[in-house]
Amino acid sequence: MDLKQLEYFVRVAEMGSFTRAAIALDVAQPALSRQVRLLEVELRQNLLTRNGRGAVPTEAGKLLLAHGRGILHQVERAKEELGRVRGALAGRVAVGLPTSLARVLTVPLTRAFRQQMPDATISISEGLSVAMLESLVNGRLDIAVLYNAQASPDIEILPLQDEDLMLVQRRPPGLQEDPGPGPIALKEVARLPLVIPSRPNAIRMQVESEMANIGCRPVIALEIDGVSAILDLVADGAGSAVLSRNAVANSIRPSAFTVRSIDGPPLRTRVSLATSSLRPATLTQQATLTLIRDTIALLMPPA
Repeated sequence: MDLKQLEYFVRVAEMGSFTRAAIALDVAQPALSRQVRLLEVELRQNLLTRNGRGAVPTEAGKLLLAHGRGILHQVERAKEELGRVRGALAGRVAVGLPTSLARVLTVPLTRAFRQQMPDATISISEGLSVAMLESLVNGRLDIAVLYNAQASPDIEILPLQDEDLMLVQRRPPGLQEDPGPGPIALKEVARLPLVIPSRPNAIRMQVESEMANIGCRPVIALEIDGVSAILDLVADGAGSAVLSRNAVANSIRPSAFTVRSIDGPPLRTRVSLATSSLRPATLTQQATLTLIRDTIALLMPPA
């Protein structure tokens, strides 16, 4: 399989258009179409459905797209490994962040990365911990920041810090300067309607597990995957949320909420760095791991 053909196919499938892909790749569209067709002939499969609106992957195309992204990323890794001979911090590092931390970390992490490794590039994506673990194994991600990561033969885990999960509620009128009520027992939280992510979100699983330990179940008002959307709904009165203090502090309107600690028992989630144990870390990835650890320590000091 020709790597250039694979790269052309992936770009067309991602952009949904031969025209847009040709512009992005800076190649003539007829040449692009010919190379993708040669790949289809070699694999004896139609990979794209061509229509007046563009190009859509077939079922076979979707399968190759999933593999192709990982293959192309591994080729970049191989090039970077060769750069280790001359000690260069170059190549591309793919980092995954949970949505609740992406808003806090993306800008300072990217700024520091570009300052310290100007010859390298960083790609940052958001996702659920379960999906990011899968991406680490198949090579689409090099590093992921995860909540409550579980060790496995394929993944190396480096715990960073524990975060307390807090009850987040809409701040009533007239409490702008008031710190709000004190701690709340987990059993009381179980009686409140919650706006919470859907399974298998790490915080959702933590809440359900700890409540089950005391014989309770959460009251789910809404299942919403996205910290910003959850906070918007809490501010609108749709229910309460269970989030980290940092998630609220770095929201657009932190003054719109009261944040209460939870006890009896407290809820805590562990933030960890994860890498694949199947592939050795390059120099650039090792430097990026250190950079992420230092950035989290600076921006999210333990309570």
